[in-house]
Amino acid sequence: MHAFVYHGPGEGRWETVDDPVIEHPADALVRVEAATVCAGDLHTLRGEIGGVRPGTVLGHEAVGEIVDVGPEVHAVVPGDEVILSSISACGQCPPCREGAYGRCAQGGGWLLGHETNGTQAELVRVPFADHSTHKLPYTLDRRTAVLFSEVLPAAFELGVRNGKVRPGAVVVVVGAGPVGLAALVVAGMFTPSRVIAVDLSPRRLEIATELGADAAELPGRLIAELSEGPGADVVIEAAGTPDSFALCTGAVRDGGHIANIGMHDSAVTLHLENLWRKNVTISTGQVDASSTHWLLETLAPQHLERLSRIVTGELDLARTGEAYDALTTGVETGALRTVLQPA
Repeated sequence: MHAFVYHGPGEGRWETVDDPVIEHPADALVRVEAATVCAGDLHTLRGEIGGVRPGTVLGHEAVGEIVDVGPEVHAVVPGDEVILSSISACGQCPPCREGAYGRCAQGGGWLLGHETNGTQAELVRVPFADHSTHKLPYTLDRRTAVLFSEVLPAAFELGVRNGKVRPGAVVVVVGAGPVGLAALVVAGMFTPSRVIAVDLSPRRLEIATELGADAAELPGRLIAELSEGPGADVVIEAAGTPDSFALCTGAVRDGGHIANIGMHDSAVTLHLENLWRKNVTISTGQVDASSTHWLLETLAPQHLERLSRIVTGELDLARTGEAYDALTTGVETGALRTVLQPA
């Protein structure tokens, strides 16, 4: 088969590799029908994620068809179309029973494209298939379905749920990339009084408005008014930069929440001299993707229509390298998520 393979920092190639095989009884083999590239993949390709060996196939988000299963797989059978979770979970250990799939104590967690070969390939081996795949609803197209691998669970679990978005809240989303925009849409389900998007890309701000933001702007007047006034109840950090985090600490109200989603690859200064009296709660974490089933059942057609606009490009799977390039220049071009499909 062919796959996009990591060969060291900054070195990735689409090349021929061996087909995967069933290695453990709980494995499934999946033929990839749609995949994508996210910020975590980009950090991995740049060599900023530890533990990734040269020769690893990248990617951890996909939709595909089951082609084979191990003897301990009971939830799916060959022929089923499934959404692959970005996090693999045994489903039996204490952390998994609490929904903390990212801390699976039986060898799960972030495996695909990290510790095992990933989804930017024609075929992928999926560990713990019973708890790491979700049958594709017949009403859901593959382009939108791939967002359920990680984008939507991260937006809900790390942003909306950790931030405790509730009716009447003022919510600020800093970073209108794919996860930030998904957080904006999902937050709207909880009837906040206002949802404000902040980003450096004018095109992304336009999309935020189309997706339901009450206001969308470059860092400036609106944030300054929040900082000088009562502040926001919930500030969701979805950009992953020191400046964006600092902006969040200024915009949050006394007793408010800062919910960090962004993947930070450089040091962030926590200005406790400004925060210690504010009784602010700051949450961080890696996505567990334990909410995927709930999201599939809960999101209404109007939510899915909005979320589908997060996909701004399509490429042949063999052109995966170009999807990395599009992600790198997304702030300038307004590109969000590129879906990769086999020819």
